Amino acid sequence: MIHQIGRRTALGLGATLLATPALRAQGRFPDRPIRLIVPWAAGGTTDIQMRVLAEQAARRLGQPVIVENRGGAGGVLGAQQMLNERNDGYVITQMPISVFRHPQMASRPLFNPLEDFTYIIHLTGYLFGVVVKPDAPWNTFQEFLDHAKANPGRVTYGTPGVGTSLHITMEQIAGARGIDWVHVPFRGFAENVTSLLAGQTTALADSSGWSEMVQAGRLKLLVTWSADRAKRFPNVPTLRETGIDIVSASPYGLAGPKGMNPDVVRALHDAFKEALYDPAHMAILDRFDMAPMYLGPDDYATDARRTFATEGEMIRKLGLRL
Repeated sequence: MIHQIGRRTALGLGATLLATPALRAQGRFPDRPIRLIVPWAAGGTTDIQMRVLAEQAARRLGQPVIVENRGGAGGVLGAQQMLNERNDGYVITQMPISVFRHPQMASRPLFNPLEDFTYIIHLTGYLFGVVVKPDAPWNTFQEFLDHAKANPGRVTYGTPGVGTSLHITMEQIAGARGIDWVHVPFRGFAENVTSLLAGQTTALADSSGWSEMVQAGRLKLLVTWSADRAKRFPNVPTLRETGIDIVSASPYGLAGPKGMNPDVVRALHDAFKEALYDPAHMAILDRFDMAPMYLGPDDYATDARRTFATEGEMIRKLGLRL
Protein backbone atom coordinates (compact mmCIF):
# COMPACT_ATOMS: atom_id res chain seq x y z
CA MET A 1 0.00 0.00 0.00
CA ILE A 2 1.38 3.38 -1.04
CA HIS A 3 0.59 6.49 0.97
CA GLN A 4 1.17 9.97 -0.38
CA ILE A 5 2.59 12.53 2.04
CA GLY A 6 1.56 16.14 1.65
CA ARG A 7 4.13 18.90 1.14
CA ARG A 8 3.56 20.45 4.57
CA THR A 9 3.85 17.06 6.29
CA ALA A 10 7.03 16.24 4.37
CA LEU A 11 8.62 19.56 5.30
CA GLY A 12 7.71 19.02 8.93
CA LEU A 13 9.12 15.51 8.89
CA GLY A 14 12.34 16.74 7.28
CA ALA A 15 12.78 19.44 9.91
CA THR A 16 12.29 16.89 12.65
CA LEU A 17 14.90 14.57 11.17
CA LEU A 18 17.38 17.43 10.85
CA ALA A 19 16.81 18.39 14.47
CA THR A 20 17.15 14.86 15.78
CA PRO A 21 20.92 14.95 16.60
CA ALA A 22 20.50 18.15 18.63
CA LEU A 23 17.43 16.83 20.36
CA ARG A 24 19.17 13.58 21.13
CA ALA A 25 22.12 15.51 22.57
CA GLN A 26 19.84 17.64 24.71
CA GLY A 27 17.64 14.84 25.92
CA ARG A 28 19.79 11.74 26.15
CA PHE A 29 23.49 12.63 26.23
CA PRO A 30 25.27 10.65 27.44
CA ASP A 31 23.54 7.33 26.93
CA ARG A 32 26.71 5.23 26.98
CA PRO A 33 30.22 5.40 28.51
CA ILE A 34 32.58 8.26 27.63
CA ARG A 35 36.25 7.61 26.82
CA LEU A 36 38.75 10.08 28.24
CA ILE A 37 42.21 9.92 26.66
CA VAL A 38 45.06 10.67 29.05
CA PRO A 39 48.16 11.09 26.87
CA TRP A 40 50.56 10.00 29.61
CA ALA A 41 51.56 6.66 31.06
CA ALA A 42 49.65 5.15 33.97
CA GLY A 43 50.76 5.94 37.50
CA GLY A 44 51.95 9.52 37.02
CA THR A 45 50.53 12.73 38.44
CA THR A 46 48.20 13.40 35.50
CA ASP A 47 46.92 9.84 35.36
CA ILE A 48 46.10 9.78 39.08
CA GLN A 49 44.44 13.19 39.00
CA MET A 50 42.44 12.53 35.84
CA ARG A 51 41.11 9.21 37.13
CA VAL A 52 39.66 10.88 40.21
CA LEU A 53 38.25 13.68 38.04
CA ALA A 54 36.70 11.11 35.68
CA GLU A 55 35.12 9.23 38.57
CA GLN A 56 33.51 12.39 39.91
CA ALA A 57 32.34 13.51 36.45
CA ALA A 58 30.78 10.09 35.86
CA ARG A 59 28.62 10.55 38.96
CA ARG A 60 27.21 13.74 37.42
CA LEU A 61 26.82 12.36 33.90
CA GLY A 62 25.21 9.08 34.91
CA GLN A 63 27.59 7.11 32.70
CA PRO A 64 31.13 5.75 33.23
CA VAL A 65 34.04 7.94 32.13
CA ILE A 66 36.73 5.46 31.12
CA VAL A 67 40.36 6.63 31.18
CA GLU A 68 42.58 5.38 28.36
CA ASN A 69 46.33 5.99 28.62
CA ARG A 70 48.17 6.92 25.42
CA GLY A 71 51.65 7.77 26.67
CA GLY A 72 54.50 8.98 24.48
CA ALA A 73 55.24 11.67 21.88
CA GLY A 74 55.36 14.40 24.51
CA GLY A 75 51.65 14.23 25.31
CA VAL A 76 50.16 14.87 21.86
CA LEU A 77 48.70 11.42 21.12
CA GLY A 78 45.34 12.31 22.64
CA ALA A 79 44.98 15.35 20.41
CA GLN A 80 46.03 13.30 17.41
CA GLN A 81 43.40 10.69 18.28
CA MET A 82 40.67 13.36 18.18
CA LEU A 83 41.22 13.69 14.42
CA ASN A 84 39.89 10.13 14.01
CA GLU A 85 36.92 10.32 16.38
CA ARG A 86 33.30 11.37 15.87
CA ASN A 87 32.40 14.74 17.36
CA ASP A 88 29.53 13.33 19.43
CA GLY A 89 31.24 13.88 22.81
CA TYR A 90 31.90 10.24 23.60
CA VAL A 91 35.67 10.54 23.15
CA ILE A 92 37.54 13.50 24.65
CA THR A 93 41.12 14.12 25.72
CA GLN A 94 43.32 15.93 28.16
CA MET A 95 45.10 18.77 26.33
CA PRO A 96 48.61 19.41 27.69
CA ILE A 97 50.42 22.55 26.63
CA SER A 98 52.66 20.51 24.33
CA VAL A 99 49.68 20.34 21.95
CA PHE A 100 50.25 24.04 21.22
CA ARG A 101 53.98 23.56 20.74
CA HIS A 102 54.21 20.41 18.65
CA PRO A 103 52.80 21.89 15.39
CA GLN A 104 55.23 24.80 15.66
CA MET A 105 58.22 22.50 16.11
CA ALA A 106 57.35 19.89 13.47
CA SER A 107 58.24 20.14 9.80
CA ARG A 108 54.91 18.48 8.97
CA PRO A 109 52.38 19.28 11.74
CA LEU A 110 49.91 16.53 12.62
CA PHE A 111 47.11 18.94 13.59
CA ASN A 112 46.15 22.58 14.01
CA PRO A 113 45.21 23.32 17.64
CA LEU A 114 43.25 26.42 16.58
CA GLU A 115 40.99 24.61 14.10
CA ASP A 116 40.89 20.89 14.87
CA PHE A 117 39.43 20.77 18.39
CA THR A 118 36.48 21.84 20.53
CA TYR A 119 37.62 23.24 23.87
CA ILE A 120 35.42 22.09 26.75
CA ILE A 121 36.93 23.18 30.06
CA HIS A 122 40.27 24.39 31.41
CA LEU A 123 41.16 22.61 34.65
CA THR A 124 44.46 23.12 36.43
CA GLY A 125 48.24 23.24 36.18
CA TYR A 126 51.22 21.40 37.64
CA LEU A 127 53.84 21.86 40.30
CA PHE A 128 57.12 21.12 38.54
CA GLY A 129 60.50 20.49 40.10
CA VAL A 130 63.94 18.97 39.66
CA VAL A 131 64.87 16.00 41.82
CA VAL A 132 68.00 13.86 42.19
CA LYS A 133 68.89 10.71 44.11
CA PRO A 134 68.97 11.16 47.88
CA ASP A 135 72.72 10.44 48.00
CA ALA A 136 73.56 12.89 45.20
CA PRO A 137 76.34 15.33 46.19
CA TRP A 138 74.26 18.46 45.47
CA ASN A 139 72.07 19.95 48.17
CA THR A 140 71.07 23.08 46.25
CA PHE A 141 70.03 23.74 42.67
CA GLN A 142 72.96 26.13 42.28
CA GLU A 143 75.41 23.36 43.19
CA PHE A 144 73.75 21.13 40.60
CA LEU A 145 74.00 23.86 37.94
CA ASP A 146 77.66 24.50 38.79
CA HIS A 147 78.38 20.79 38.37
CA ALA A 148 76.54 20.67 35.03
CA LYS A 149 78.43 23.69 33.71
CA ALA A 150 81.78 22.20 34.77
CA ASN A 151 80.93 18.90 33.04
CA PRO A 152 79.48 19.75 29.60
CA GLY A 153 77.58 16.91 27.95
CA ARG A 154 77.88 14.60 30.96
CA VAL A 155 74.79 15.54 32.97
CA THR A 156 71.54 13.94 31.80
CA TYR A 157 68.01 14.84 32.79
CA GLY A 158 64.76 12.96 32.16
CA THR A 159 61.40 14.49 31.23
CA PRO A 160 58.02 13.18 29.95
CA GLY A 161 59.02 14.02 26.38
CA VAL A 162 60.26 16.38 23.69
CA GLY A 163 58.42 19.70 23.61
CA THR A 164 56.94 19.36 27.09
CA SER A 165 57.22 22.21 29.57
CA LEU A 166 59.83 20.19 31.44
CA HIS A 167 62.04 19.87 28.36
CA ILE A 168 61.66 23.47 27.24
CA THR A 169 62.20 24.97 30.70
CA MET A 170 65.32 22.88 31.29
CA GLU A 171 66.68 24.15 27.97
CA GLN A 172 65.81 27.71 28.98
CA ILE A 173 67.77 27.18 32.18
CA ALA A 174 70.69 25.78 30.22
CA GLY A 175 70.65 28.77 27.89
CA ALA A 176 70.55 31.24 30.76
CA ARG A 177 73.50 29.61 32.53
CA GLY A 178 75.59 28.49 29.56
CA ILE A 179 75.10 24.79 30.31
CA ASP A 180 75.37 21.86 27.90
CA TRP A 181 73.41 18.91 29.25
CA VAL A 182 71.61 15.97 27.64
CA HIS A 183 67.83 15.56 27.46
CA VAL A 184 66.42 12.03 27.85
CA PRO A 185 62.67 11.77 27.03
CA PHE A 186 60.48 9.13 28.67
CA ARG A 187 56.85 8.07 28.22
CA GLY A 188 55.93 8.88 31.81
CA PHE A 189 57.01 9.39 35.40
CA ALA A 190 57.44 5.67 36.19
CA GLU A 191 60.07 5.21 33.50
CA ASN A 192 61.70 8.52 34.36
CA VAL A 193 62.11 7.84 38.09
CA THR A 194 63.22 4.24 37.48
CA SER A 195 66.04 5.53 35.29
CA LEU A 196 67.05 8.10 37.90
CA LEU A 197 67.12 5.63 40.80
CA ALA A 198 69.12 3.17 38.69
CA GLY A 199 71.74 5.86 38.06
CA GLN A 200 71.10 5.92 34.30
CA THR A 201 70.16 9.62 34.38
CA THR A 202 71.49 12.37 36.64
CA ALA A 203 68.29 14.26 37.40
CA LEU A 204 64.56 14.16 36.85
CA ALA A 205 62.43 17.14 35.81
CA ASP A 206 58.76 16.28 36.18
CA SER A 207 55.46 17.15 37.83
CA SER A 208 54.91 16.45 41.50
CA GLY A 209 54.49 12.69 41.25
CA TRP A 210 57.84 12.78 43.06
CA SER A 211 56.34 14.50 46.14
CA GLU A 212 55.69 11.44 48.30
CA MET A 213 59.09 9.95 47.42
CA VAL A 214 60.74 13.24 48.44
CA GLN A 215 58.84 13.24 51.73
CA ALA A 216 59.92 9.64 52.32
CA GLY A 217 63.58 10.51 51.69
CA ARG A 218 63.81 8.44 48.50
CA LEU A 219 64.45 11.51 46.32
CA LYS A 220 65.95 14.95 46.91
CA LEU A 221 64.06 18.01 45.65
CA LEU A 222 66.37 20.86 44.58
CA VAL A 223 63.97 23.47 43.16
CA THR A 224 60.36 24.05 42.14
CA TRP A 225 59.11 26.13 39.21
CA SER A 226 56.05 27.72 40.82
CA ALA A 227 55.49 31.40 41.53
CA ASP A 228 55.65 30.74 45.28
CA ARG A 229 57.19 28.00 47.36
CA ALA A 230 55.12 24.82 47.49
CA LYS A 231 53.27 24.55 50.78
CA ARG A 232 54.38 20.93 51.14
CA PHE A 233 58.03 21.90 50.61
CA PRO A 234 58.48 25.33 52.21
CA ASN A 235 62.25 24.93 52.51
CA VAL A 236 62.77 24.37 48.77
CA PRO A 237 63.36 27.54 46.71
CA THR A 238 61.71 28.44 43.43
CA LEU A 239 63.57 29.07 40.19
CA ARG A 240 63.05 32.79 40.68
CA GLU A 241 64.73 32.57 44.08
CA THR A 242 67.77 30.97 42.44
CA GLY A 243 68.07 33.90 40.05
CA ILE A 244 66.31 32.35 37.04
CA ASP A 245 63.20 34.39 36.24
CA ILE A 246 60.92 31.55 35.08
CA VAL A 247 57.56 30.35 36.38
CA SER A 248 56.19 27.22 34.71
CA ALA A 249 52.91 25.46 35.53
CA SER A 250 51.90 23.99 32.13
CA PRO A 251 48.12 24.52 32.53
CA TYR A 252 45.72 22.15 30.77
CA GLY A 253 42.11 21.22 30.17
CA LEU A 254 39.82 18.93 28.17
CA ALA A 255 38.85 19.05 24.51
CA GLY A 256 37.15 16.97 21.85
CA PRO A 257 37.00 16.82 18.05
CA LYS A 258 36.05 19.97 16.19
CA GLY A 259 32.40 20.79 15.54
CA MET A 260 30.89 19.33 18.71
CA ASN A 261 27.25 20.14 19.45
CA PRO A 262 27.11 23.08 21.92
CA ASP A 263 24.59 21.20 24.09
CA VAL A 264 27.00 18.27 24.39
CA VAL A 265 29.84 20.64 25.22
CA ARG A 266 27.71 22.27 27.91
CA ALA A 267 26.75 18.90 29.43
CA LEU A 268 30.40 17.83 29.60
CA HIS A 269 31.52 21.22 30.86
CA ASP A 270 28.97 21.30 33.66
CA ALA A 271 29.79 17.77 34.84
CA PHE A 272 33.55 18.30 34.80
CA LYS A 273 33.28 21.71 36.45
CA GLU A 274 31.42 20.15 39.37
CA ALA A 275 33.97 17.32 39.42
CA LEU A 276 36.83 19.83 39.45
CA TYR A 277 35.63 21.35 42.72
CA ASP A 278 34.44 18.10 44.30
CA PRO A 279 36.21 17.52 47.66
CA ALA A 280 37.59 14.17 46.48
CA HIS A 281 39.24 15.80 43.48
CA MET A 282 40.38 18.87 45.42
CA ALA A 283 42.14 16.48 47.80
CA ILE A 284 44.14 15.05 44.88
CA LEU A 285 45.06 18.55 43.71
CA ASP A 286 46.21 19.36 47.22
CA ARG A 287 48.22 16.14 47.36
CA PHE A 288 50.23 17.25 44.33
CA ASP A 289 50.33 20.98 45.18
CA MET A 290 48.09 21.83 42.22
CA ALA A 291 45.27 24.40 42.10
CA PRO A 292 42.09 24.86 40.03
CA MET A 293 42.54 27.10 36.97
CA TYR A 294 38.99 27.04 35.66
CA LEU A 295 37.95 28.46 32.29
CA GLY A 296 34.70 27.78 30.41
CA PRO A 297 34.54 26.79 26.72
CA ASP A 298 34.69 30.28 25.20
CA ASP A 299 37.41 31.58 27.50
CA TYR A 300 39.38 28.37 27.06
CA ALA A 301 39.24 28.71 23.26
CA THR A 302 40.47 32.29 23.58
CA ASP A 303 43.25 31.19 25.92
CA ALA A 304 44.23 28.47 23.43
CA ARG A 305 44.89 31.13 20.79
CA ARG A 306 46.94 33.19 23.22
CA THR A 307 48.92 30.14 24.30
CA PHE A 308 49.61 29.12 20.70
CA ALA A 309 51.01 32.58 19.96
CA THR A 310 53.19 32.91 23.08
CA GLU A 311 54.53 29.35 22.87
CA GLY A 312 55.36 29.91 19.20
CA GLU A 313 57.41 32.98 20.09
CA MET A 314 59.37 31.01 22.67
CA ILE A 315 59.96 28.07 20.31
CA ARG A 316 61.29 30.36 17.60
CA LYS A 317 63.50 32.19 20.09
CA LEU A 318 65.03 28.91 21.32
CA GLY A 319 65.23 27.46 17.81
CA LEU A 320 63.54 24.22 18.87
CA ARG A 321 62.67 21.63 16.24
CA LEU A 322 61.49 18.03 16.42
